[in-house]
Amino acid sequence: MDQPLIDMRNITKHYGRIQALTDVNLKIAHNEIVGLLGDNGAGKSTLIKVLSGAVPLTSGEIWIKGQKAEINSTSDAIENGIETIYQDSALVPQLSIARNLFLGRELRKGPRFLDRMDLAEMNSVASELLRKVGISKNIPPTTPIGSLSGGERQAVAIARAMYFDSDLIILDEPTNNLGVAETIGVLKFVRDARDSGHSCIFIAHNIHHVFKVVDRMVVMRRGKIVADDLDPKTCTIADVEDVITGEDLVI
Repeated sequence: MDQPLIDMRNITKHYGRIQALTDVNLKIAHNEIVGLLGDNGAGKSTLIKVLSGAVPLTSGEIWIKGQKAEINSTSDAIENGIETIYQDSALVPQLSIARNLFLGRELRKGPRFLDRMDLAEMNSVASELLRKVGISKNIPPTTPIGSLSGGERQAVAIARAMYFDSDLIILDEPTNNLGVAETIGVLKFVRDARDSGHSCIFIAHNIHHVFKVVDRMVVMRRGKIVADDLDPKTCTIADVEDVITGEDLVI
């Protein structure tokens, strides 16, 4: 498709006298995984919070599928096909896998005036989704999220985004504090998301993980994008680290 999925134009964000973002332009294509990199304070989190509706932009525009979008809340982002998965997965530990998958969007059954949740259908869908995202263990969908491993929780969060057919899945440090096996699983989920028709923004400090899954890398520094077309096939990790730290290097 010629039109980008996401087109952020001249995004600026102020926190009082602090300018967190300055005229940021970022495009995400359909079926593309983009790695968003930069040191702490570079502006990555602020940019993602603007796109996910968590904080309002000061100026600029966001276009989605060729149409200007008004994203003033996380609900607006979700309605526009944008789902964000934070490093804590934003899940409720006390609730079951199925309840977390459908949190705020529960399936209903029976007459409208009764408004009952269809727990049986939610459990059935949850079981199928767990298989699709690669959880091979026979985990009942009624299992509380709090009893799952970190990688399994991330899998549930990714499954939720895929089930609700989000066009863009934003992953904020999804491999943080995960073991080797769990990290491999999460990276596989990211590739599978693209293969099933989703785009992703992958934010991580671990550049090795980024190189394994992304199509393109974007580097931010001091609230600006300083590189947006780094190809993991043609540049090295050292090259990208130099761009992140501001070394005078032309790739």
